[in-house]
Amino acid sequence: MPALVPAVREALRAAADPERGRGMQAYLKSAQPCLGVRLPEVRRLTRAAAAEHPPASVADVERAAGELWRDATHREERYAAIALTGLPVADGALDLLPLHTEMIVTGAWWDLVDGVSPRLRSLLLAEPEALAPVLREWARSPDRWLRRSAVIAQLGARDRTDTELLAEVIEVNAADPEFFVRKAIGWALRDLAKTDQAWVRRFLAEHELSPLSRREAAKHLTADT
Repeated sequence: MPALVPAVREALRAAADPERGRGMQAYLKSAQPCLGVRLPEVRRLTRAAAAEHPPASVADVERAAGELWRDATHREERYAAIALTGLPVADGALDLLPLHTEMIVTGAWWDLVDGVSPRLRSLLLAEPEALAPVLREWARSPDRWLRRSAVIAQLGARDRTDTELLAEVIEVNAADPEFFVRKAIGWALRDLAKTDQAWVRRFLAEHELSPLSRREAAKHLTADT
């Protein structure tokens, strides 16, 4: 395990493109500099480093990802930390919830927060009785990123979506003036509309949502449904 974090850092720096990094930093409006490594490449390099220095347990993943996250000098190191938490050995591991929470709260921007979303979905599918109450609590949090995370936690769950939970976390945030929460509501409904347009149509008919949320939600609704 001691070799994994240095291996990830070395791989990221070897792939760095400073000019692209300046553009990425400007686009993200980030105070933290970027190396200029595209996200798919970050994930590929992270998986390759983990294959060479495989973590043997969830605890190993937690230590490596936590170190990468907390000591990151460039944004891609935080992307790599999130990628490590998606390794098969850690998939659906409830023990990683405190780290996911830390990433959301301290990351505090859409690219990092949204990167954690697939981990929440895996946790919810694996441990619904444990995670659903957490998401309900987050939906009422004063932290906008926890609220956003509660709303988008089921992206990609398709026919396994807990629609009762989704309805609740949206309802308590329907009047939220925060852009990132309103956008998240529309995104979550749009994603579910790919597999259950009827449910989304009923929800839209029965609830008052912001114009932004409605526009986003309607993008996958067909006229004949």
